Amino acid sequence: MNLVKIDTAKAPAAIGPYSQAIKAGGFLYCSGQIPLIPSTGDLISGGIEEQTKQSLNNLQNVLIEAGVDFNAVVKTTIYLTDLSDFATVNEIYADYCGEVAPARVTVQVAALPKGALIEIDAIACA
Repeated sequence: MNLVKIDTAKAPAAIGPYSQAIKAGGFLYCSGQIPLIPSTGDLISGGIEEQTKQSLNNLQNVLIEAGVDFNAVVKTTIYLTDLSDFATVNEIYADYCGEVAPARVTVQVAALPKGALIEIDAIACA
């Protein structure tokens, strides 16, 4: 199987030994995106609204670099440090969904890298 690494400066650089995304077997596996500003690597200021939008924008830029968009996404996982943010995240997330909302898992976690409130990963058809 041929693995193709996806890398774009329009999303934060990996902060560990992983790729932003990998194309393999007709799918695109996107690593989790936290709300970092791509040009600086700093966490965006603000609360869950700003962090959700930045995480989704980062994910969108990885998808675009791979030649797809949110319409190709079949599954996402959302990691929240506070599940009481669920409704707010849902409102923002709905604006990014493609024509058919992907399957999704949302879980609360104890902590995320760099103190982020949210992280989102995705699997898309490539």
